Amino acid sequence: VQLQAYGGGLVQPGGSLRLSCAASRSIAGSVAVGWYRQAPGKQRELVARITGGRYTNYVGSVKGRFTISRDNAKNTVYLQMNSLKPEDTAVYYCKTEYSNAVYWGQGTQVTVSS
Repeated sequence: VQLQAYGGGLVQPGGSLRLSCAASRSIAGSVAVGWYRQAPGKQRELVARITGGRYTNYVGSVKGRFTISRDNAKNTVYLQMNSLKPEDTAVYYCKTEYSNAVYWGQGTQVTVSS
């Protein structure tokens, strides 16, 4: 299974980006899909996760600013990021969880800077 994450880039504080993660395998049967991030010198952390039943959870620092969604027909998961802050700077990774396996994408860089 391959996960292709894209949509990262350089954005000014207060700006928006939309990340996409396209899977080579159907995500309709996945337990959950999610976005994680890793900043330099820090551990990878969960940003947002959405289950097959559309239940979502977010890390506290992004609540109200980020929205995760999934399109099972396109095998794609999205992360809409608004009101970006410098502390959101990190490499963002997507992850799909199936009952018997977990897959990670290659990451996309998000840099928030003026």
